[in-house]
Amino acid sequence: MSIVQVRVQGLVMDPYNQAYVLLLRDEESGEVLPIWVGRAEANAITMALEDITPPRPMTHDLLQSVIGTLGAKALSVVINDLNENTFYAKVHLLRGDGEVTVDSRPSDAVALALRADCPVFVDQKVLQKSQTGEVERWLENLKPEDFESAD
Repeated sequence: MSIVQVRVQGLVMDPYNQAYVLLLRDEESGEVLPIWVGRAEANAITMALEDITPPRPMTHDLLQSVIGTLGAKALSVVINDLNENTFYAKVHLLRGDGEVTVDSRPSDAVALALRADCPVFVDQKVLQKSQTGEVERWLENLKPEDFESAD
């Protein structure tokens, strides 16, 4: 498996269907991986990106707290597959002297990674699969005004 590190570039609203799109950028190649996410996950990612601390823990804050309380630490997130327009991810945790891997939706994994300050990676095969004509056309047709806040 060949992976590349990506940076969370932000969230945009898909002007065609009013869905939220998480944009991950490979800093080395400049490739952008768009992943459509739900409203709640977009909100959780936005809160982490804007360093907003809610008065009570949200789901991803709770997850980060549980991981720490159990003596583990989030090492990384890997978006490892794309199958029938569904992305898959793994969260890699260090507990004691062993690594534990947990299945996750990419949006939840990224929301956790932002809180845990751990890197996000994408498998090269996912980048290749995602660079289909439909995604490329979507990216090419975006205009500056389409990049609105996902709040």
